[in-house]
Amino acid sequence: MMKNHNMSLLALMLSGMLALTACGDGSDGADGAAGAPGANGADGADGADGANGLNAGEVVSTVYSAGDVTFTIDPAENTLAGSDAFVLKFKATALNQAGEVKPLSGLDLIRVYSVTAMPNATNDGPSVFWQSNGTVYCTPEGMRGTAEACTLTEDPANPGSYTGTWAHEGNAPIMSAADDLSAPHRVMVRVYNMTDADGNAISEKILPSIDYIPATGELATATGKDTVADAACKQCHGESEATGKIANIGAHGNYQSVENCIFCHNPARQPSETQAAEGYVFDLPAMIHRIHGGAHLAELAQYGFIQAEEWSEIGYPAPLNECTVCHSADEGKTTWNDEPTRAACTGCHTNINFATGQGHAEFQLAQADDSQCSFCHSSGGLAPVNAHRVGERKELASLVQIDFTGASVAAGTLTVTADVTVNGALSSDLSVLGVAATLMGNVDDNGAVHRWAARPALTAGTFSDTGKLVLTRAVTPEEATGTIYVGTEATFCVATNLQAATCDATQSRAYGNPVEVVHGSPVFSTAIGVTAETKFFDLDTAAADDEGTSARFAGGAQLTVSEAKCEACHNNLDVTKGAGHGVYKFTQCMDCHNNDYAGSYHPNAFYVDAEGNQAVKAITAFRNRDLVTVVHRYHSGNFDVVEGVHSAINSRTGAMEVVGFPGVQGDCTACHTGSNLFAADGGLASGKRSIAVTGGYISPVAESCRACHVSEAALAHFKSNGATTADAPDTAVNLPVESCSTCHGEGKTYGIDKVHVKF
Repeated sequence: MMKNHNMSLLALMLSGMLALTACGDGSDGADGAAGAPGANGADGADGADGANGLNAGEVVSTVYSAGDVTFTIDPAENTLAGSDAFVLKFKATALNQAGEVKPLSGLDLIRVYSVTAMPNATNDGPSVFWQSNGTVYCTPEGMRGTAEACTLTEDPANPGSYTGTWAHEGNAPIMSAADDLSAPHRVMVRVYNMTDADGNAISEKILPSIDYIPATGELATATGKDTVADAACKQCHGESEATGKIANIGAHGNYQSVENCIFCHNPARQPSETQAAEGYVFDLPAMIHRIHGGAHLAELAQYGFIQAEEWSEIGYPAPLNECTVCHSADEGKTTWNDEPTRAACTGCHTNINFATGQGHAEFQLAQADDSQCSFCHSSGGLAPVNAHRVGERKELASLVQIDFTGASVAAGTLTVTADVTVNGALSSDLSVLGVAATLMGNVDDNGAVHRWAARPALTAGTFSDTGKLVLTRAVTPEEATGTIYVGTEATFCVATNLQAATCDATQSRAYGNPVEVVHGSPVFSTAIGVTAETKFFDLDTAAADDEGTSARFAGGAQLTVSEAKCEACHNNLDVTKGAGHGVYKFTQCMDCHNNDYAGSYHPNAFYVDAEGNQAVKAITAFRNRDLVTVVHRYHSGNFDVVEGVHSAINSRTGAMEVVGFPGVQGDCTACHTGSNLFAADGGLASGKRSIAVTGGYISPVAESCRACHVSEAALAHFKSNGATTADAPDTAVNLPVESCSTCHGEGKTYGIDKVHVKF
């Protein structure tokens, strides 16, 4: 209808233009006398059903986004469960071009799904489970091809109001006399054939749903089964701008809510014997556990674990044992901990064969059903929250604390003092440290850091008294002025008695197992970072504890990201670098990842072809390790993997698709806080005006963009707009600001706030 309306306006405009060209000589003719009023035209023809036709603009039949559509389903008007005659009634509205809510007319194909949150009377599964009641299609003809469907009728007097009835023998497929009408039900309607005004199919699915009690016709406030909220998934996958639901879930074209997934992924959907042997499972709790187990489970194949090939390269960005990253402990939603089941557990513990008992404890305990699970695992040390040591890593981090208390210079020697606490008491024994490195350098007036090449390890200091550490270092006159920062990336391990202990192979606690080599040194991948704030001290004053200028990494207007944004997905920054660097905050990362420290361990972009072969993309290499560019490069996939140093694969395919990043590519808000990235002069809000590389300096704005945009065409574009790039660095540290913000600043036509959006 919108198209016809637009065509009518166009025809009217064209006819007016033709009328204006009627004077052949081009001169204005004299105004003619007003003619007599014409007779009223005949009324327009009624519609086929006898109702008056609708004026254009009163309804819409096309939409621009799934989020523009709203369904109203009153349970009291519907009969969608039980043995009575099937009745479906709903109203559909959508936004028009002006953003006004209008009836959505012309639906010609929908599919109705139904499930029941059934109380479980068996010894298999949780106390409540989703039982599928089937689905039914609805069309205006009551048939879908040769298959029976419900008859979908739109009320001609009330556009956007629809009724579905069943005109075939028997009752609709979702109706069952055995259904428990007092149990919570969920009904979902999927809408097909929706397009925009140009006839293009919209990219998101329209999937309205309601929870209700059929026996009373009331909406249900709780089902007893929603233990994972969409908000938990959005922490990593992001939020769809079009629907407000979970973004970037590619399976089946993006069913965007946990509430949608359970219609198919419930206990009724089981893998075949072959699929099960390959590692597949389809009930949602077990399947999500298995998917997120990803590469970790695949790497444990030698211990009897299995993983589906399709999921074997997924790199989960948080610790697998942190159940509460996804599961909520609020509102009594604790069945994940209180009601352990074999299916949920074998989502990750794929090495267990409950039929034979193989892999189930040292006693090889066979389990025919779930009736015995709660005896061991619903409480106490073997309950999931305790057995998985949920939250323990963060708690144990406080076992070793370094509090830097002062810094001063005398006769060319820097003296730094710190309070040392080990296992809850002041201590002069630092033998528990696996990594003992300190972080030191200068901070200039702009908040930029300049790391020192050499600094004393914590273990190189002396103690003036119990717990009072003293570190010294010779400093140059340039180093001994202004503000310095003092921090550490120290790590330690934990013994079986939950006390800080030396990192060695004799430790049986998981936090003490050496597993890899990082940059040539053996480390303990699960070692914990020491709790220590990076401090800033002013060396120009007499007082050793005078605070100096904070680095821009510490916060304020110069910092446009936050640790909280990172932890929403990673759970803890210590997890990402904990093996060789015990870091929790940007003020620790800044020691290596700043614009003054040249070089990069990952100079190339790493690609994966259609056969899974990995290759280096032929581009101008990256020569810096600035935090902005490194994080952009890693999350965009333009980050090569160094064998034996970093095992995680996060790269691009030949089709430029990111492999490994769970969020929406281009969604800056996943990390950024929303403050402007550009300063008034067109440079970065951080005040950064150059990045050091081998051979000179390059432009920070262009290099930030190049972290994702690596084509030669993009490089040429940066250079044509005044950028100094890695293929031709400049020797000047203060580079002119390129003109990127002219087009790409916030609010501009091609501003990053417009071209980098969610979808």
